[in-house]
Amino acid sequence: MSAVWLTIAGLAVTTATVKGSGPLTLGGRALPGPLLLVITLLAPALLAALVITQTFAEDETLVLDARAAGVGAAAVAIAVRAPLLVTIVVAAVVTAGLRALA
Repeated sequence: MSAVWLTIAGLAVTTATVKGSGPLTLGGRALPGPLLLVITLLAPALLAALVITQTFAEDETLVLDARAAGVGAAAVAIAVRAPLLVTIVVAAVVTAGLRALA
């Protein structure tokens, strides 16, 4: 078995263990308030981390290129409360335009 498949198997077992431990330890009780707040914030924080690393990191170095400009344009579109579709199109057009110029 290769290292990749061992890693996948290990992650699958770990995921099943983590998902199964919640119902076993809580036994149908509601989560405490502070823990519920932390869990609520995990998904947006992970999404933001993925966007940041995919946009600004390449081979463990900081890269400011067309992708960064696209994210910046999307941030401006969000700041002026543009609809989601407009925000996506603005980001794509800015990124594609800068890549075409380079």
